[in-house]
Amino acid sequence: MNGPRIHITFAPELHLFVAPDRRTGRTEAVTDGASTLGHVVESLGVPLTEAGELHVDGRPVTAAHIPAAGEHIEVRPFTRPQSVPGAPLRFLLDVHLGTLARRLRLLGVDTAYFSEDIGDPALATHSAREQRVLLSRDRGLLRRRELWAGAYVYSDRPDEQLRDVLGRFAPVLTPWTRCTACNGELTEATKESVADLLHGGTERSYDVFAQCTVCDRPYWRGAHHARLAEVVETAVAEFGQQAS
Repeated sequence: MNGPRIHITFAPELHLFVAPDRRTGRTEAVTDGASTLGHVVESLGVPLTEAGELHVDGRPVTAAHIPAAGEHIEVRPFTRPQSVPGAPLRFLLDVHLGTLARRLRLLGVDTAYFSEDIGDPALATHSAREQRVLLSRDRGLLRRRELWAGAYVYSDRPDEQLRDVLGRFAPVLTPWTRCTACNGELTEATKESVADLLHGGTERSYDVFAQCTVCDRPYWRGAHHARLAEVVETAVAEFGQQAS
């Protein structure tokens, strides 16, 4: 590009996305004089899903601002917890985030997830159609224009991923109310009503059951309950959003 020269500063929280020589403070960038600030920010590596307030010479602007020569741009991160206006807070997770999807569902958070890779265009379209926040570690996916809303998942460790999402969006937690397999809602079930779906000694060993209203999968407090309960208790204790 051979157009207006601007100065741009990225907040430390965004340094992950930009080239090393742009992590030291104010740097110079050359624009084409026609592209929006949003396009410029993304061209320098930061998905707009991660860019919070944009400031030009100290005043806030939108991503539609056209940078002019000599302007100083500040790209700030989102303030946490981040508000997502326009729809109930719901999520859609990329194919590589299966463990995170199950843990969010375990906490009662509405979380859509496809176990097979349906492709970036289909994921973005699904996000827009159902107004879900798409969570992904794919920066290219988060730049798709048809996306309704999105967020980058910064860690590759499920425990840290969960803390990041809960801290960033502060969803209401209603543990044990969603099916971890399909995201359907759970309802109380009698032993007799799910007897045909049980196997081994389950019917003899347990008395309290729940069942998914969508896929009919039965649930009970089995061998893995203590480990799952620890995940739930840790999340509720730290983030404190639990419906009464």
